[in-house]
Order: sequence, then C-alpha cells, then structure tokens
Amino acid sequence: MTYLSNIGAYFLMIVEMFRKPTKWRVMRELILKDIDDLIINSLGIVSFIAFFVGGVVTIQTALNIDSPLIPKSLVGFATRQSIILEFAPTFISIIMAGKVGSFITSSIGTMRVTEQIDALEVMGINSLNYLVFPKTIALLLYPFLISIAMFLGILGGMAACVYGGFSTLEDYIVGIQTDFTPFHVTYAFIKTFVFAFLLATIPSYHGYYMKGGALEVGKASTTSFVWTSVFIILLNYLLTQMLLS
Repeated sequence: MTYLSNIGAYFLMIVEMFRKPTKWRVMRELILKDIDDLIINSLGIVSFIAFFVGGVVTIQTALNIDSPLIPKSLVGFATRQSIILEFAPTFISIIMAGKVGSFITSSIGTMRVTEQIDALEVMGINSLNYLVFPKTIALLLYPFLISIAMFLGILGGMAACVYGGFSTLEDYIVGIQTDFTPFHVTYAFIKTFVFAFLLATIPSYHGYYMKGGALEVGKASTTSFVWTSVFIILLNYLLTQMLLS
C-alpha cells in the first residue's frame, strides 16, 4: 500500500505542477538558472565519460574479433550501434540520475527542511509549479547533452581504434556508415525525452515530500537516485520492446 500511495502522490504532484502558474517574468529566470545548473554544468562529466567509454567499447569489440574473415569495419559498426542505441541515452541517464537527481532532491529537500516551501505557500505561490516546473522545462534540453555524448563516444572510439592500432581510420568510418538506420537516432531521442521527464520529477518528488532534518535530505537523495535508475531501466526495456521489435 505504501508503494501505491507514493505512486498516487507522484501523479498528483505532476497534475498540481501545471496549476496556478508562476508569472512568466519570474519563471523565465528560474528556467535559465535550472538550465545552467542541470544542463550546462553537466557538460564536463558527460563529455569525459562519453569519450572514454566510447574508446573502451571500441577496444573490447576489436579484441574479441579473432577471425580474419570478419571485416575490421565491424569495429566501427558495433561502436556506433552500442553508443547510439544504449550507451548515450541510457547509461548517461543513469549517471545523470546520480548527479542531477541528487542535486534536485537535496536542493528541494533543504528548502523543505528550512521551511522555505511553507513560506512560498503562505505567499500564495504554487510551490510545485515554482520549484518543479522550471526543472522539467530545463531538462527538455537534455537531448542536447545526449547528442554530444553520441558524438564524443564515436570520436573516442575512433581515437582508440586508430591510435591503438586495431583498425585504420578508413575501416572505422566505413563501419560507422554501414547499414545506418536513421530511426535508431529517433528512438534514442524518444527515450531521452522520457528519461528527462523522470530525471526532473522523481527527484523532485522525493525532495518535496521528505520529512525530517538534514540527515533525511541525504537519505532522500539516495532514495531518489535508486528509484530514478530503476524506472529508467524499466522504461528502457518497455520502449525498446515497443519501438524496435
């Protein structure tokens, strides 16, 4: 029953988030601040991880190709498929659940502990619209991060392939271009938008409805990371089944 209660409260929070909107002049500043906090400040870690994981994927693929009958271009093909279909949209989203999700939960949870949310309600402001809606809009730019992760992942794979001596640049590029399906990119961005909504709302829920003091803020951040990751993996399975089967 506790799980059902939490699910119901989560969906009620989403509905309430769109009621009684904050003035656009104020909302615009909140959205720009959240874009800076959630998107711009995540560029560094996303770029670093994407580049080197792309290299690891390429090395692992190349080392497992033993037969001389298998063309070297398969390395580029496998790297492209792994990064576009799963690594960039899903793996990066789980990492962002730790970075962005914990930030959202702790910031909103701290406002709950220090009674700033109560002050907003006293002033007649819809605190859910004021706190959660800007983060949801800011994370609509999340596909921008994923597109960078795709590019750098493939670039990192190319660097590892060429400088590691596993294949030539020409073979790697041929592999990237082989049997390219544009819908795979569309599929990746559909997943990205769904994951962005989860990244904005689940951590916000755990921060907004937390009870206790500073210690509970840390516990809520951990809980939000766990549940955000669980739903990302679950919806990843469902979306893959629906869109690619």
